[in-house]
Amino acid sequence: MRIDLNSDMGESFGRWKLGDDHALLDVVSSANVACGFHAGDPVRTLSDAAANGVCVGAHVAYHDLDGFGRRFVDEQPADLTADVMYQIAALEGLAASVGTKVSYVKPHGALYNRIVHDRKQEAIIAVDPSLALLTLPGSVVGELATNAGLQVFREAFADRAYMPDGTLVPRTQDGAVISDVDTVAARVARMASSGEVEAIDGTTITVHADSVCVHGDSPSAVAMARAIRGRLDADGFDVASFIRG
Repeated sequence: MRIDLNSDMGESFGRWKLGDDHALLDVVSSANVACGFHAGDPVRTLSDAAANGVCVGAHVAYHDLDGFGRRFVDEQPADLTADVMYQIAALEGLAASVGTKVSYVKPHGALYNRIVHDRKQEAIIAVDPSLALLTLPGSVVGELATNAGLQVFREAFADRAYMPDGTLVPRTQDGAVISDVDTVAARVARMASSGEVEAIDGTTITVHADSVCVHGDSPSAVAMARAIRGRLDADGFDVASFIRG
């Protein structure tokens, strides 16, 4: 009866503001903080996370500011590894400067979807083997990380539709993003209680998750997070980070 609620944060960039991190940090138990490659204005987010006792993860991405990290970038494996190592190390330094630490890694956007199937990933253990990985259930990167001795946690998505195979519906397809607050809260309650969710074709699929994500760039992100938190609290769940201690 314990589940984590996470959100992607720190995704503003200079004068371009995105999301309401301050409000979300009153609700969620984990924050996936952008590291500068798809967006990044992390210091205030890290400070607020520390003040609220919210667990911090590095939200690493392709180097794709123009595309917000949601476009595939065909990098050589060694270059991609170096990019991910750079992002993790940078966020670890910024986190330490405000009295918190990075406890896990969650890839962002196109990189997240790529490593569901791509076996050429090694950056996390090269930087810091104490970091956990947050990824889609059944992903290849989760298998590789487990075999390498990393802690791996499974993630479900509150506001994204699922394919029948358990992967996410691409954002280019109709119905990929779910914005109705009540629908999202009911979906999460079902995921948490029974490990089930309705796929986009109407079939029921299994989604066992340690953490549920609300995308911070959604216009209704704060309302969704509050509705989810209220529903989980009412159902008797302990909303807390998957990182113990």
